[in-house]
Amino acid sequence: MSEPLFQSTEKAENPWASISDMMSGLMIIFLFISIAYMNSVTKEKDKVEEIAVMWNKTQEDLYLDLEKEFKDDLKKWKASLNRENLSVRFEEPSVFFETGSAALTSGFKDILNDFFPRYINVLSKYQGNIAEVRIEGHTSSEWEGSKGPLDAYFHNMQLSQDRTRAVLQYCLMLPALASHLKWASSTITANGLSSSKPIIDAQGNEDPILSRRVEFRVRTDAEKRIITILEGIK
Repeated sequence: MSEPLFQSTEKAENPWASISDMMSGLMIIFLFISIAYMNSVTKEKDKVEEIAVMWNKTQEDLYLDLEKEFKDDLKKWKASLNRENLSVRFEEPSVFFETGSAALTSGFKDILNDFFPRYINVLSKYQGNIAEVRIEGHTSSEWEGSKGPLDAYFHNMQLSQDRTRAVLQYCLMLPALASHLKWASSTITANGLSSSKPIIDAQGNEDPILSRRVEFRVRTDAEKRIITILEGIK
């Protein structure tokens, strides 16, 4: 009679042993999943770092190429080259347009005739790393006869948009640009920014003259590549 009792007790204990084994197995599976996920995140992090390094090198190389190309011209054009955002800034508003007009002056056309084909020739070597070339029109916050700051802002917005479109149209129609026209027309944009990004002097006040400017700025595709990698981690 004792033997059946022993067997019955053993059978009663087996389900708990099976559950314990199952939990141990699940823990091992979860451990492997965690390790695999951590390895994946590490690899994606390495990719982001690799892109950041590549972006820094591309930016530095492009800056040096632009500096080499235009170092003898920037001063006579009253322009500057910014290392951080890869912008060429033309800083003499009286040269660009007639007052209150979007028509390019003959002086600015002469500058663009010289500058723009050479500019695109430099950028063409970096086509695979450039997401956008922005022609930006900036104004001061002033507008004669405005009813207030917001009214002046919208008047200046219309003017800055008209001016950047005029610059873009003139540049793309230059005969010297013909060999790069397909890439240029798909990459270059006109952006009128009104007085949203004024130049501030050392005293913290807007410099209305320097705020009226035209900038050619390069945006690389590093941001897009990093976003794609981060979305893949989710």
